[in-house]
Amino acid sequence: MKAESEGSYTVVIVPSDTERTRSLKLTPRGLRIAAVLAGIGGFGLALLLGSWWYLAAQAARVPELELQIETLASENARVEQLAESLAGLQAEYDKIRGLLGADQLASDNAPEILPADEAESEATASNGIGLSPEIPTSWPLTAGGFVTQLLEEAGGVTHPGIDIAVAQHSYIRASGAGVIREAGADSIYGLYVRIEHGNSGYQSMYGHASRLFVLPGDSVRQNQVIALSGNTGRSTAPHLHFEILQDGTPIDPLSLVQQRASS
Repeated sequence: MKAESEGSYTVVIVPSDTERTRSLKLTPRGLRIAAVLAGIGGFGLALLLGSWWYLAAQAARVPELELQIETLASENARVEQLAESLAGLQAEYDKIRGLLGADQLASDNAPEILPADEAESEATASNGIGLSPEIPTSWPLTAGGFVTQLLEEAGGVTHPGIDIAVAQHSYIRASGAGVIREAGADSIYGLYVRIEHGNSGYQSMYGHASRLFVLPGDSVRQNQVIALSGNTGRSTAPHLHFEILQDGTPIDPLSLVQQRASS
């Protein structure tokens, strides 16, 4: 290469197999154009290499993404199965609530207290002639119900009474005459009433009520309405928890109370 004029260059090419030479004249403008083209070519090459690297990295993630898709599809199938199971359980629950009338409300908020003569005649019919009305022998509901859990003993009393499934807001009545010793709220039994039945040695307890109509110290007759059934406290459905204690020890209420059929 040799300079012919200021800023211009001539490139002489001599092939090894011939004596003929070839020359290429480069001007400053041509050099600038060549430099620009070389820069563009380099940038394009770098862009191409960068794109290839990105595509290669994304392609390497394909197996991981496919595994994630399979996992999500499996989890989605389990969710659908769970939804079907929950729908079935909800249908069964609604069916049971319908059978028990759990969504029916009492037609009147005021308790239906039996007149004295009717209470006496009903107590006599349920107790047998000659038994004191202080002995808790009456069915604790004016409606029927289903006994869903009995008194249980295992290393001590674990369920000291019976559970009676019954419609929400059914009338709860005193199983025997006596004095209200406790009437209030408990974390387990919700709204509850405890009656001491005179000097008979018996007490009775009524739990999970929705409303109480008596206060501690009140005297009640046998079969007098004292509360409305409910679902308060530790409870999963409307029912009455009914206990009878003799000298402080829980006994089976069905040993004294005749179960009334559901009406």
